[in-house]
Amino acid sequence: MTSYLYELPTTGAISLSDVCVDPTATYITDIADTTEARANLRVALKENKRTDQNEKDYLRLVKVLDDYIPRLYGLLGCIGSAEMSLKAEPIFSWRTTLSANLFHNSPRISIPTFATETAFTLLTYAFSISNLARAVVHSLGRYETERGISDTERKAKDERLTFAVTLLCKAAGIYEHIGKQCLAEWEKEHDRVVSLGISCPRPPDLSREVVIGLSKMALADAQNLAIRKLLSKAAFESTITPGPPLPKSHPSPALVAKLHLECVSLYSSARSLVKTPGASKGASKSKIKLPFGKDKSGGSGGGSDETGEEVAPELRRYLADEIALHGALARKWLGVDAGEHGGTSKCGVAVGFLAWAKKELEELRSGHLSGGVMDNDREKEMRERRKARVQEELESTNTFLVGYKRMNDTMSFQPVPPQAELQAMIPAGLLAVAIKPYTKPVPAFGPGSVEYTRRQAEELELLSSETATDTASSPSPSIPGASTKSYAGAEAYY
Repeated sequence: MTSYLYELPTTGAISLSDVCVDPTATYITDIADTTEARANLRVALKENKRTDQNEKDYLRLVKVLDDYIPRLYGLLGCIGSAEMSLKAEPIFSWRTTLSANLFHNSPRISIPTFATETAFTLLTYAFSISNLARAVVHSLGRYETERGISDTERKAKDERLTFAVTLLCKAAGIYEHIGKQCLAEWEKEHDRVVSLGISCPRPPDLSREVVIGLSKMALADAQNLAIRKLLSKAAFESTITPGPPLPKSHPSPALVAKLHLECVSLYSSARSLVKTPGASKGASKSKIKLPFGKDKSGGSGGGSDETGEEVAPELRRYLADEIALHGALARKWLGVDAGEHGGTSKCGVAVGFLAWAKKELEELRSGHLSGGVMDNDREKEMRERRKARVQEELESTNTFLVGYKRMNDTMSFQPVPPQAELQAMIPAGLLAVAIKPYTKPVPAFGPGSVEYTRRQAEELELLSSETATDTASSPSPSIPGASTKSYAGAEAYY
């Protein structure tokens, strides 16, 4: 299993020159270039939508976004500093990707303000980076279990795995930036346009809770890959000699358990947050929506402040399954730690934890935990990958369980503690990765851009030069600021 696979949005066309007014004609070319960059993004997203999953080029999409985002910030800087103005409130059309909907296809909505454009663009950026990380991991295969792989090849693939971890930490930082900064600005703009009577829907994609949840999910996905890299060498050696005892290269099983427990914590927080919109502040102001746009009072649900939509069930199922998987793996490694390092007195604890882990993995394999009907091929593919990993982990867990149970039955004769007693032995989790904070790019033009700063410096230098010339060519009083003959008897010295 790698990480969540996002369905990327698409967006409608817009000409920014029809929206923005450049009174000094300074930025005509920049506005046109920004419109072109956005058009390139629109084309790339539509192509991505039509391309088979195995042929999608997420790196190209990231590069297209890297070109558009600095131009978008340039435009925002010019509008914010009054170097440009707006002819009318801009309306941006985006197809949401996180909304739960009746027919399993992403709805297209039109939402006003540039704050909307910024949020959706950065969301698409984070989605693309997350999917790129997943594609990198998918290209590696299960290399650590290949018996013929050389140590050099394994280390090279470990580095690729580290790159994917870095990408997911970057995506987590972008989500956090959107949730804490971009959506604060969007809320202000939302209230402003709603007060003017303009419809401004609020899909889950623009919910702070949901986006912060995505940040925690990306960080958990990164930690998941970091655990895989940590176990890479030991996994190769365990393929040759599975089960107890652990190879000498194996990291501390207690450490591995704590890393999995932190994944459980992050995924649990993410799941709680993405389930929030229906009970959020925004939802409390909205009508409860029923199919075909009818609310409970029988009227239309399409008001100016549509809220309370649920997040797509496949995302919620993904989080539920990851919570269950990492919880089971934490108990597996706590059992292995007790069996490897606890001596004969801990054999019963080892058997108890491993039996608990085996039971949970069997439930996860059968699909009893998350339940629900799979919506589309994308989710089926994710579930198939998880099922393969669960089967692999189940076989490993059973191997350890059989080994320690035999030891307990023939040598240690320790009682197996009940589940409540084992629960009290579970430690706190440990975080091994960190969010990479998102920093806004330098604007491509306008205030804050390299060219704007250079032009200001040149104007300041020219002004200083002219001032120096004027000062040198005209007499100045001995006392600065004093004017000649400013009082009776001036220059009449006695």
